[in-house]
Amino acid sequence: MKNCPESVRRRAEELKKSVLPMHDEQNQRDHRELRIDKVGVRGLKFPIQVRDKAKSIQNTVATIGMFVDLPKEFKGTHMSRFIEVLNAHGSVIHVENISDILRALQKKLNAESAHLEIEFPYFLTKKSPVTEKDGVMDYVARFDAAAIGKEIDFVLTVKVGVTTLCPCSKAISEFGAHNQRGLVTLQIRSSEAIWIEDLVAVVESCASSELYALLKRLDEKAVTERAYENPVFVEDLVRNVAVKLNADKRVTWYKVEAENYESIHNHNAYACIEKG
Repeated sequence: MKNCPESVRRRAEELKKSVLPMHDEQNQRDHRELRIDKVGVRGLKFPIQVRDKAKSIQNTVATIGMFVDLPKEFKGTHMSRFIEVLNAHGSVIHVENISDILRALQKKLNAESAHLEIEFPYFLTKKSPVTEKDGVMDYVARFDAAAIGKEIDFVLTVKVGVTTLCPCSKAISEFGAHNQRGLVTLQIRSSEAIWIEDLVAVVESCASSELYALLKRLDEKAVTERAYENPVFVEDLVRNVAVKLNADKRVTWYKVEAENYESIHNHNAYACIEKG
C-alpha cells in the first residue's frame, strides 16, 4: 500500500538525502556583546522517581526547567537539545541522575554552566491524631541543581502548610483567638542527603498545629485545642524552624520563609530567616 509504514519510512529517508543543509540562526554572532546567564526551557512535565523514606521509591510528575549560560558571541541556544538530553536519560528521571543530566547539558550545549529545576507534588500518608484514620497529604518539593564548571550545587526545597494561632489575639480576648493556615517554604543545602519527610516533620512541629487530609470530630477537637494551647506568631514559626536546623550539623545553609494567610486581616503576615 502507498501509505504503509514501510513506504513512509522510505519517503522520510529520501527527504533526508535531498534536503540541503539548513541555515542555523542560533549560531550567528550577536552584535550586542552581552552574555546571558541562563537560557533554556521551562514548564516541561516529566515523570520522576524520588526516594521515599517509608516506601523506598515514589513515582510522581515534575515540572522541569533546564538552562545553560550563553556566551556573548552567540545569538541563541538550541532548545531542542535540552529535550534530547532529558530523553537520553530514560522515560523517568531518577534523583541519582541529576548530576549526569547537568554534565550532559554542559557537553551537548558547549556551556560552562547548566541548571536544572525540578518541582513536584510529594505525597505522605498521615493518620488523624485521635481516630488514627489514614489520609493522603500532598506537599510541594523542589530540587534546584547547578553545575558550574566542575562544581555541583544542590538545594532542596519543601513547602509545608500549617496552622498558626495568634498569641496576641489569645492574650486580649475573653474567649477564642483567630487562627489561619500558613505556608512555610524551607530551602536547605546539606553535607549529606536529608529525607523530604524529615524536613516536613521539622516544619510541622514548629507550628501551632499540623494539617491533616482527614479529620473526624474527635480529631478536629484535638487539633483545635492543640493550636489554642500552642500559639505562634509568624516570627515564632521561622525562629522555631531555624533553631532545629541550627542543631542539625548536616545543614550547611538554609532559608526559611513563613506566610500566614490572615483570617481577620486584609493582608498576609510574613517572616524570613536565612543562614550561611
